[in-house]
Amino acid sequence: MFVLARSRLMATCALCRRVPRLSYLQGLKRYFTEAQHLSGKPEDETNEHEEKNGADQHQETSLQDGYRLYYSPSLYHCSVQNSSASRNKSDNDEHQLCLSTPTASSWQQSSRYSVNFSRHFSCTKNTLLDFAFNKDSEPEMPAVSAHLRKDTPPEVKVDTRAFLKCRSEYASTSLDLAQRPHPIQCDEAFSILQKVVYLKASMKPSDVSQFLAELSRLHPDKVPLVRNDQRFTMLLRYSVEQLHHFSDLQLLQVLQSFVWLDMPSAHSVLGLYEAELSCRAKQMSLHQMLLAADMWRCIGRQVPQFLEKLYDSVHLCLGQIGVSELVQLVYIIGESRKCPAHLIHSIEQLLMRHLNQLHPEEVGTVCLGLFKCQTPISTDAVTHIVDKAHYLLKEMSDFAIVNVMKYLRFSYLFHREWMEAVAEEFPHRVNSMAVQGLMHVSLTCSALHYRNDNILSAVADRVPSLVPHCRIKDSCKLLWAFGTLGFIPVQSSNFYSSLTESLRQNKNAFQRYPEHLLTGLLGLAFVSQFPEDLIALALSPEFVNLAMKTTQMELKKDLFTLDGAVALELPHWTGPRLSFEMKQEVTDMLWRFAQSDVCQKPEVQEAESALQSLLGGEEFVCKRMILPHTRSIDLEVHLDSAGQPTPVYPASHKSTLSTENSSSKVIADQGWGKEYMGVNITEELLEQLIHTKKTTEPLTLSSTVKPPSLQRVEPDEGRRLFDTGLHLTSEIIESLTKPRIQNSAPQDSKGIVKLAIQVTNRNHYCYQSQQLLGFHAMKRRHLNLAGYTVVELNYQEWFPLLRRSRSEKLAYLHCKVFNTLKY
Repeated sequence: MFVLARSRLMATCALCRRVPRLSYLQGLKRYFTEAQHLSGKPEDETNEHEEKNGADQHQETSLQDGYRLYYSPSLYHCSVQNSSASRNKSDNDEHQLCLSTPTASSWQQSSRYSVNFSRHFSCTKNTLLDFAFNKDSEPEMPAVSAHLRKDTPPEVKVDTRAFLKCRSEYASTSLDLAQRPHPIQCDEAFSILQKVVYLKASMKPSDVSQFLAELSRLHPDKVPLVRNDQRFTMLLRYSVEQLHHFSDLQLLQVLQSFVWLDMPSAHSVLGLYEAELSCRAKQMSLHQMLLAADMWRCIGRQVPQFLEKLYDSVHLCLGQIGVSELVQLVYIIGESRKCPAHLIHSIEQLLMRHLNQLHPEEVGTVCLGLFKCQTPISTDAVTHIVDKAHYLLKEMSDFAIVNVMKYLRFSYLFHREWMEAVAEEFPHRVNSMAVQGLMHVSLTCSALHYRNDNILSAVADRVPSLVPHCRIKDSCKLLWAFGTLGFIPVQSSNFYSSLTESLRQNKNAFQRYPEHLLTGLLGLAFVSQFPEDLIALALSPEFVNLAMKTTQMELKKDLFTLDGAVALELPHWTGPRLSFEMKQEVTDMLWRFAQSDVCQKPEVQEAESALQSLLGGEEFVCKRMILPHTRSIDLEVHLDSAGQPTPVYPASHKSTLSTENSSSKVIADQGWGKEYMGVNITEELLEQLIHTKKTTEPLTLSSTVKPPSLQRVEPDEGRRLFDTGLHLTSEIIESLTKPRIQNSAPQDSKGIVKLAIQVTNRNHYCYQSQQLLGFHAMKRRHLNLAGYTVVELNYQEWFPLLRRSRSEKLAYLHCKVFNTLKY
C-alpha cells in the first residue's frame, strides 16, 4: 500500500512539472513544424527508418505572415554535427587537408552515429519540440584545431579565405572569422541566460538579438555549456517568435551570432531563418545578401532557397558589382557547387571587365569557384584568366596556384607559358605544400598529358614522407597521374611502393569509395606493377558486387580493363576473375560505342579502305577490338611466312564485329580462299609515284603481284615527307621492286604473322613527345603478349596524307606493313 501511494505521488509530481511545459509547447506548435527543406539533412543521407515513417499522413498548418509548412512528427529528427567539422567538410573536399575528427569512446560504441558523425532521432509527438531545441541529451563533439590533429602535417597551413584580406571592401560582404568578438566570462553568459527566464515572453526583438550577440562573445571552449542550457533553448524559441519582427540588420546580427555560437548546421531552427531571409530577399541590398550567404557558408549549411534569390537579384544590379562583389559571388557559387545557367554569361563578362584589377589570391579564388561549381566559360576567357595568373605567379600562394591548375584541368586547356612557369617555380615550393596540393598538380599534368620531370620528380621526392597524411583519394590519384605519364622516379624508388602500402593500410575506405581502388590499380598497371593482394580484393565477388551497386559504367570498364591486364601480365594468376557475363556485357557496350565513334573517324576509314586496296580485298583487313579490355579498335592483318597477305578469320570475336559496312564482316561463303589480288608495282606506277604532281592518270592495277618485302627505310631528317609530294629514295624503290623476305616478326603455330595496325592521334602521347601515355603503352604491351606485332600509323605522318593522292597513301602503307616482317 505504501509503495503504491509513493508511486502515485511521484507520478503526480512529475505531471505537475510537465504540464506547464506541455501547455507552452502546444502554444508554439504552430511555429515549429517539419518541412522537407528544413530537415537540415541531404536527401542521400536520409535514414531508412525516417523514410518509412514519412508515409504518415501530413497535417498541414499555416504560420503567420504567409508561411505554409507541413507538420509531421514522425518525420521529425535532429542531427548533431561538429560545427567546425561541418564547416571544414564543405569548405573544400578538393583542397582542404585530410582532417579526421577524434571521437570519444562512448561515440565509437554507439551505433546511432554514422560515419559523418551525424545523429538522427525519430521522435514522437510528445517530444517533438523537446528534441528541436533541447540539446542536453545530445553529446557535443569537441572542436579540434587543425594544428592539433595528428593526421595533419603541422607545418602546412592553408588559408582558404585569404582573398578577403586583399581589399577592405570585403568587410561589408563577408564575415572575418579571425576577428572574433572580445570574449566574456561564463558568469556573464549565465547572467544573460537568467535575464531570458526573467523577461520570458515580454522580450522584444532587440532584446533577443542583443542577448544572442552577447552570448556569442563567449570563449569557443565554453560555448557548449551555453548551448546545452535549457535557458538558451528558451531563447531560441523566443527568437523564432520574433522572427517576423526582426529588422534586416537584427536578422543578420542573429545569424552572425549563430556563427560564433557554432550552431550545428543541421539545427532545424536555421531552416526557419533561411525561409525568412528568402522572403526578405527583394528588400535587402546586394551587400546584405552576400553577407548573409557568407555567414550561411561559415555555419556550413546549404541554403539553396536563399541562394536562388541571391542569384536572381544579381541580374538586377550588374552595374553595381565591383571587384570585391564579383569575387565574393564566385566564391559563394563555388561553395554551393552549382551555378545557374542564366548567370554564367554575366559572370564571364564581369570577369573580363575586372580582370586587370584582380589580386593574386583573387585570381586563385575565381578559379577555385569556377572549378567547384563545374562551370565552363569560353576558352578565350579561361586563357585571359590564366594569362593574368601567369603574370602574378611569383606573388601567388601555393593554394592559389593549385586552384589555377584545377581549373585548367577542368577546362582541358593547355596554357604553355603557365605550365612552363609552374615547372620552374614548383620545385621551390614543393616542401611547403600538403599532399593534396601535390595530388592536384600531378593530376592536372596527367590530364593535360604534360610530362615534366621537374614537377614529377619534386612530387615523387616529397610524397613518401607525406604518405601517413594521405587520404585514400590522394594516394590513388597520384598513382593514376604518374602511371598515365609513365613516370618512374629515379631518385625516389619507394614512391610507388609507399603509395601502394598506403592502399593496404586504408582498405576499409574502399567499401565507401570503390572507384578509388580501381583508379590506383590501373595507374600501377600502366607501369607494369601488380600488387596481387589488392588485385584479389578488387576482383573479388564482394567488391565487384559493391561496385555494381553504383550507376557508374566507368567502374565496370575499369574492372574489365584490370581483369584483362591480369590475364595477360600475370599468367600464373589463380585468384578471382570477372564472370563471362559481365565481360560480355562490357565488351558489347564498348563495341557499340566504337562503332559510333572511332570507327567513323576519317583517318580510320581511309586507312581501312587503303589497306583493302593494297592487300587485295576487304577479307584481308579486319577492323575490330582485338583486345576489348583496351577499349579501342585496330586494323588486323595476317601475313604468311612468305610475306603474302592471308584472309583474317575472326571467328572467336564475332560478338564484337560490325554487321554493317565493315571489313570485319564474317561470311563463310564469300570465297575468302580466292587468289590474292593487289597492286602491281610497275614502272608506270613508279613513274606516277615519283612525279605525283605532274600526272593525273589512274594507277595501273594488275590482277597478280608477288607479295613484296621491303628493306628498312631510314628517315631523312633534312626534309619532311609529303610536304610537296612523295619523295622516293633509291632505298624505297629497291624495297618496292626487289622482294627479299627476312621475316623476324612473331608467328603463330601456322607461321602466320598477325599485325595490329593502329591509327594513332596526339591524345595517345605526352605533350610534344613521342612517348605513349600509360594506357596506350599498356595496350601495346598487351598486344605483344597476345602475339601481335604492332604497326603504327603515326598521326604526324598519316594525317597529312589524308589530303594527298591515293598513290601516296598506298606507298606509305606498303612500306609500313611489309617492312614489319624484318623487324
